[in-house]
Amino acid sequence: MTEIEKAARVIQEGGLVAFPTETVYGLGADALNPMAVARIFEVKQRPQFDPLIVHVADLRQAEILVKRLPSRAVQLAEAFWPGPLTLVLEKSSLVPDLVTASLPTVALRIPDHPLALGLIRESGRPIAAPSANPFGGVSPTTASHVRESLGDKIEMILDGGPCRVGVESTVLSLVGDTPVLLRPGGVSLEYLQSLLGEVWLAKHSPIPQAPGQLPSHYAPSTPLRFLDRLPTHLPPGRWGLLSPKNGEIFLAFSAVEVLSPQGHLQESAARLFACLRNLDALGLDGIIALSVPEEGLGRAINDRLQRAGADSAQPPSSRV
Repeated sequence: MTEIEKAARVIQEGGLVAFPTETVYGLGADALNPMAVARIFEVKQRPQFDPLIVHVADLRQAEILVKRLPSRAVQLAEAFWPGPLTLVLEKSSLVPDLVTASLPTVALRIPDHPLALGLIRESGRPIAAPSANPFGGVSPTTASHVRESLGDKIEMILDGGPCRVGVESTVLSLVGDTPVLLRPGGVSLEYLQSLLGEVWLAKHSPIPQAPGQLPSHYAPSTPLRFLDRLPTHLPPGRWGLLSPKNGEIFLAFSAVEVLSPQGHLQESAARLFACLRNLDALGLDGIIALSVPEEGLGRAINDRLQRAGADSAQPPSSRV
């Protein structure tokens, strides 16, 4: 029996499988089995008001999970699926309320990874899967990240190596007349606008309409400050720096992680969560994370860093 066949059997029997996608590793369960989905929330310690993304293998599997598949959704699916775009549509009665946090909508995507697609097809089930890490923490981009945090709590981990994109999917709602960007991610806002024209940005809501919308998320255990530029000086203690590229002055920092030496956004996104984990493992007093250009994948990177630092107090003299 192959690893995919073993993992598919776990899904069919109501178990949990961590699996790679092009974005991050997901914690998967049969999306149509409420008891299996409940284990996702239990293992992650995830609040049940935060909806899950359902991963499917093709448009035919997506169609049975929604009331209808509008032409705009088909257009986007043809352009981006498989890929890091999640579409929010009105759900069918087949989808358990637990998956959607009792919302009338469901979030769907086709992942662009052979192991993820193989698992969905072999199991014959749509797979609900948030990131495979404790709720609110740094997302996993390798199988070892999953083992560190959830290894003894789930039935199986499929190892597909490092994730290629490195930040979660873009989430786009197609429920209203105008598409709404609920979460920036692996497909840029600019690209969506080139196909769709007008795209609205979601307003803040205390009730998430999609994963990753809570003010505090993706956070390391070390306090993190998200800044536009280097601070004039640092408070006492050992501080780490997450820099978007080479060329900054690093002398005052105890440790430095560079997302991309040349400042390439694709490389920065792929390395983001691994670099955060590296700094978090050093027992530092704090981490300074500098912003990247607010364009393309940079919008998703800045979104993750802003949420990662949302619960941390601001250090003195943090900006020049």
